[in-house]
Amino acid sequence: MLKIDMEKFKDVLIIRPEGKLVIGDEVGEFRKLLTDALEKGEKKIVIDLSKLSYMDSTGLGELVRSYTTVKKKGGELKLANMTEKVKDLMFMTKLLTVFENYDTVEEAVSSFE
Repeated sequence: MLKIDMEKFKDVLIIRPEGKLVIGDEVGEFRKLLTDALEKGEKKIVIDLSKLSYMDSTGLGELVRSYTTVKKKGGELKLANMTEKVKDLMFMTKLLTVFENYDTVEEAVSSFE
């Protein structure tokens, strides 16, 4: 199961998925949330991965899709607080070189300024 919290800090939308980002409803829910945010004009997005316990290849693909969608709309998407499991997955797939990644949400938010 995936729970997603969102908060706005200044002009940055912080998305906090909690649980598992896997094939099925979880990925669909994440996609809808991000699509809705973009339609509302959000351009600066940070995804806080500190409470993401597991992500399969579909979840990883959804992060990549989200990144490219945000870029196409003229926005920026950054990652923060990666767990070791997620960081290992990103390292193995060489996606650490694609995403801007920060140790804390505060650092990620500050990087927009």
